[in-house]
Amino acid sequence: MSVHHTQSKALPFLLSGFIILVDQLVKGFIVTHWPDPNTWILDVFGNDLLWIIHVRNPAIAFSLGHNLPETWRPLLFIVLPIIVLGFLLGYYVKSREFSPFQRWLFAGILGGGIGNILDRIFRPKGVVDFISVKFFGFLGMERWPTFNIADASVVVCGILLLISTLISPRSGEMKPANKEASG
Repeated sequence: MSVHHTQSKALPFLLSGFIILVDQLVKGFIVTHWPDPNTWILDVFGNDLLWIIHVRNPAIAFSLGHNLPETWRPLLFIVLPIIVLGFLLGYYVKSREFSPFQRWLFAGILGGGIGNILDRIFRPKGVVDFISVKFFGFLGMERWPTFNIADASVVVCGILLLISTLISPRSGEMKPANKEASG
């Protein structure tokens, strides 16, 4: 494997680090300035569209698993995600199938995943969520479930990675060399 190829695979991890840093800094700000969850809402645009609110999620996305026993939560919400991220990272490192754009998307997913795992490890009350968006009754919800920067990174990058995988040819396929005119 060439140095250039190794660097092109490693460079997107700067995005992972950036997402982790910003996610944790903003969560720290929310926890410091809104110490009691659900006590104060900042209506950003004054029209109920976007709120900044301190909410804790002791489960995973959309509060799935909040009824699980406390003894199962660390295994399912910390250990299992670390194992999954480890397998994905291993596949990423060994694979030649990611385009440069897809590498950056993978790094965004990884950064978001690590951001929430850090909350599950170091914030005993649960993952800090703070972005609440009006959903106008779509799918029966007046507001989308409250989320954070890590969640947004995982979802946006995951959707874009799926779309890019479906619409672009595999980058690991051999492409024919320049054709020379024969004859």
